[in-house]
Amino acid sequence: MPLLEIRNLKVEFDTAKGPFKALDGVDYTVDGGEVLAIVGESGSGKSVAMLATMGLLPDTATITADKMEFEGLDLRTLSSRDRRRVIGKDISMIFQEPIASLNPCFTVGFQLGETLKTHMGLKGRQARDRVVEILTSVGIPNPGERLSAFPHQMSGGQCQRVMIAMAIACAPKLLIADEPTTALDVTIQKQILDLLVQLQQDSGMGLIMITHDMGVVAETADRVIVQYKGRKMEEADVLTLFENPKNPYTKALLSALPENATGDRLPTVSDFAEAGGF
Repeated sequence: MPLLEIRNLKVEFDTAKGPFKALDGVDYTVDGGEVLAIVGESGSGKSVAMLATMGLLPDTATITADKMEFEGLDLRTLSSRDRRRVIGKDISMIFQEPIASLNPCFTVGFQLGETLKTHMGLKGRQARDRVVEILTSVGIPNPGERLSAFPHQMSGGQCQRVMIAMAIACAPKLLIADEPTTALDVTIQKQILDLLVQLQQDSGMGLIMITHDMGVVAETADRVIVQYKGRKMEEADVLTLFENPKNPYTKALLSALPENATGDRLPTVSDFAEAGGF
């Protein structure tokens, strides 16, 4: 049985001009210990799909699916109370913007402690020791001192590590990383990716990586799903996708990589669309 199985997921948003279809019948599966990458340009529905899975979309969204199960548990029929017991504990997510995701009014130690208190019942010294342990595991220097730091007192890379710490605090079985290296410099990007892969290997959790970066996909993923305009274009293991892509859109994405450029101009995905490639 897959760790997560979603069939025919559809998401529509109510707008002033009528319903907007963000996802149109997409399937996802991920196993424990597997790294699944979801790629595609902005607006392809990558983040929307994962937010729908987490139950974090606004009331303007209409979500339907033939199947949405986590370890055999039907996520569609869970009450709000039961969902809160799963989300943040067994399924966790690293959001795209760490500064926006951390509350500026509370210290790092408090925010991590709240996670442990809510899902694991840890308080006081026990919670503090666990917070220091988690911050140490994600490479935060002087973690004991950082407990009293506010997000604005930390660098972007450190805030991203705090977000990772918060996401893995309860040892989730499935971790969703939404563009985990956005706005970070190349050196910090490498450190964060190495950290995520190491944590995934050490714990055996499933990892869903949402990214635009095909280099990240090549280095980290076992399997890849390519999306375009809310639909799945192609799904394959990572080696097959890079060596023998089947879908024109996948070929367009790979052809737009700088290392694949030929001639004086780097091709774009739009070039293929205009030529009727997809």
